[in-house]
Amino acid sequence: MAILLTWPQAFGAQQLPGIAQLIAFRAPLALALLFAAIVAAAAFLLFRRRTRLLASIAAGIAVATLAASVGNSGVLLARGSSETATGAAGLRDGDLTALVWNAQGGATSPADVAALVLEVEADVVSLPEMDEDAAAEVARLVALEGMHLTPATTRAVAGSVEESWIPTSLLVADELGAYELDEAAGSTPGLPSGVWRPADGDGPVIVAAHPAAPLPKSMDDWRAGLQWIAEQCSRFGSNIILAGDLNATVDHLDLGRCQDAAVEATAASTGTWPSTVPAWLASPIDHVLVGEAWSVLDARVPEPSASGGTDHRPIVAVLEAR
Repeated sequence: MAILLTWPQAFGAQQLPGIAQLIAFRAPLALALLFAAIVAAAAFLLFRRRTRLLASIAAGIAVATLAASVGNSGVLLARGSSETATGAAGLRDGDLTALVWNAQGGATSPADVAALVLEVEADVVSLPEMDEDAAAEVARLVALEGMHLTPATTRAVAGSVEESWIPTSLLVADELGAYELDEAAGSTPGLPSGVWRPADGDGPVIVAAHPAAPLPKSMDDWRAGLQWIAEQCSRFGSNIILAGDLNATVDHLDLGRCQDAAVEATAASTGTWPSTVPAWLASPIDHVLVGEAWSVLDARVPEPSASGGTDHRPIVAVLEAR
């Protein structure tokens, strides 16, 4: 049990119902397991002189849950946080800065997003759940301050229940050149993702992704969405930047030829969802993934001055071309 709740990848169980949801919240899981160990230890003390069988069972539970708690805590410590990230004193300079912020259907205003884009000087901005008008307004607001980004938006495939309102938007700095949506690349099922290629073929392929959440009714779509992400990393390999709300932690993802920016910067334990709990308790489901052509200088989950009510924190990654 301790191994299953600490490293289900050993059994290929990381995407199974129940296990997938538990390991998405390693900090609360570690605390719950520690509490269970304490209760089991108390039961052992209570039964050890009365019922040997119950005492043995309680002792076994105490040892297993304590081991699982320590294991999950060790994983969190190894992955680090925004406070222990590569450039913890402040975001480092690099060749390209990518920003992800789920706007929760408009809960985050264009003004809020624009303020953060300007603050971190983002070149690539992935905005799940932000529509065309709001993305255009972000571009207009940052242009007033001398930053020029071109917005684009994709929506769910026809027939999807979400197609009437769930969009995914992307802003790309004009300095990177013109980008075109690669419709042949398809999308994650249920919720929209898109692949944008440089029009002149020079520059990174940019993917704004938003696979379905691992809810009981959408587990198949969730797994298919994660498989689509893995395929993009394999397909474009070296020169890819994939950013979005992936509704998954690195435990669930098959990174293939991609690397996770937060893991590389030792900041992967800081959670982005939900924003209503402290970041150390939240789940790190928003990501920037990059191919081998990019090295990660820094990554962090900032606390923006204005969240606008969205249930996601943003994540920022600073990259350098190899």
